[in-house]
Amino acid sequence: MTIKRVVLAFLTVLAIALIGQDLLASWSQPQFQSRLELYQTNLVLQATEWQGDDPGLVSVRQGIIGSEPVKGATKQYEELRQSAQKNLERTQMLLVSPTADPSLKASLPKLERLLAELDLRLGVLQVQQRQGATAQKTWAGVIQETDGKASLEPLSQTAGVLAGLWSDPPRLVPDAEQALKKNLDSWFRYRSLAQLYQLQQRQESLTELQAAQQQTAERALTNLAIVGGIPTISCFIGIGILLFLGGQWVVRRKQSLLAPEGIAPWTVPWDGEIVWQVLIFGFFLVGQILLPLALGFLQQASGFNPAGLGERARAFYILANYLLLAAGGLVVLYVSVRAFLPLPEGWFQVKLRGKWLLWGLGGYFAALPLVILISLLNQQIWQGQGGSNPILPIALEGKDNGALILFFVTAAIAAPLFEEILFRGFLLPSLTRYMPVWGAITLSSFIFALAHLSLSEVLPLMVLGMVLGFVYSRSRNLLSSMLLHSLWNSGTLLSLFVLGSSSQ
Repeated sequence: MTIKRVVLAFLTVLAIALIGQDLLASWSQPQFQSRLELYQTNLVLQATEWQGDDPGLVSVRQGIIGSEPVKGATKQYEELRQSAQKNLERTQMLLVSPTADPSLKASLPKLERLLAELDLRLGVLQVQQRQGATAQKTWAGVIQETDGKASLEPLSQTAGVLAGLWSDPPRLVPDAEQALKKNLDSWFRYRSLAQLYQLQQRQESLTELQAAQQQTAERALTNLAIVGGIPTISCFIGIGILLFLGGQWVVRRKQSLLAPEGIAPWTVPWDGEIVWQVLIFGFFLVGQILLPLALGFLQQASGFNPAGLGERARAFYILANYLLLAAGGLVVLYVSVRAFLPLPEGWFQVKLRGKWLLWGLGGYFAALPLVILISLLNQQIWQGQGGSNPILPIALEGKDNGALILFFVTAAIAAPLFEEILFRGFLLPSLTRYMPVWGAITLSSFIFALAHLSLSEVLPLMVLGMVLGFVYSRSRNLLSSMLLHSLWNSGTLLSLFVLGSSSQ
C-alpha cells in the first residue's frame, strides 16, 4: 500500500468520525423549517388586522388567512412548544452523562429561552380566543420556570405585565410599555400594546398604533402573496411537468426522458482512487481540517473573534470562508485529473448554446413539489429536530442590505458554481464507471446531502440532488444544474428576506 493510500485511509476514518459527530450534534438542534413556518404564521396574524375595503385585497385576505387564523396559529405554536419541551428534556437527560457533548450545555439556556418566548405568545393567542384562565396559567408557568435565572428575567417580567393586562381586575405594572416593546414583536406586540393603551386611556397612542398596524397588515398581505403565491404557482407548473414525465414513461418506456437507457454514461479515464482522493483531500481535508486550523491560528495570532463581528462583516466572513473552501477543492480537483488531460468529450461542459435554460427552469419547477412532499414527511420523522444550515437563521434575521447581498453571492452564485462542478461535474460522471447512471445520480445525491452536515436536510437535499443530477445527465451542460441550484437558493433567500423584514 502506498503512502498516499495510507493517508487517504486515515483521513477517511477521520472524516467518517467527524461527519458522524456533526450529524449527531445536529440531532439535538431545532429544524429551521419550523422557525420559518412560525414567521409565516406571524405574518398571517398581522394580515388579520387589515380592515381596508379594497375588493382585490379583501379576496386575497380571505384566501390567505383562512377562516380561523388565530386558532390555526395557536395550534402551530402549541406543536412547536411540545417539540421544544421534548428537546429540552432530551438535552437535560444527555447532560447527566459524564461524556456529554459540551455544546449541549450551551444549548440548554437557548431552549429554556425559546420555551419562555413561545409561552408569552401562546398566552396572547389564548386570550384572543377568550381563554383567559388558560392564558393566566401559561404566563404563570413562564414566571415559575424563569425564577432565579438572570438571563430570563426580562421574559419573566413581561409575563407578569401580560398577566396583569388581562387579569380581572387589570393590574398595570411600571415599565409595562417598555417590556412589551422589547420582548414581543409583530402581532403579539400590537395586541398587547393595544390592551395597555386602552386600560391607560391613551386614545392618541392607540390611534397611532392602529394606523401603523393597518400599514403593517397591508404589507403583510402583499408579502404573504409573494411568499405563498410564487411557490404555489411554481408547484402547479412542477406537478404538470412531473405528470408529463410520468405519462411519457408509461407510454414510451425506453424512449422516455426518465428511461435509464436514454442517459448515456460518461467515458471515465480514472479509477475510484481519484474519486476518493478528490472527495477526501479536496472537500474534507480542506473544509474540515486545513481551513479551520488556519482560521484558528489567525484568531490566536491576531485576537480576531468572528463572534464579535457586525452583520455585514460576518456575512463577508462566511463568503470568504466559502471561497477559500471552493478554491482549495478546485485546486485538488485540477491536480487530480491533470494527468488525464485532454479529457474525453462531455466532461465539465459549459455551453451557452442549447436548451440549458429550459432544463434549469423545468428542473426547478419539478423539484419544488418533490422536495415539499419529502419535507413534510421529513418533519414527521424528526419532529422539528435535526438542525439546519447555520446561514439561514442569520439571513432570516438580517437587517443590513449589504449583508443580504453578500449572503446572496454566497448562496446563489458561489455555492452553485462550486458544488455543481464537484458533485455533478465530477462525482456523478465518475461513478458511472462502476454503476448505472441512475445509481450514480442517487449515490452522488446522497453524498451531496451528507456534505451539508444536517440530519434533517439529508432527505430533502438528496431529492434536490437527484433532480440536479437528472437535469445535468440529460442536458450534459453544467449551466443547467447551476441555474437550477441558483434558483433554488435564491428562492429560499427571497422567502427569508420577505419574512424577516415583515417581522421587523
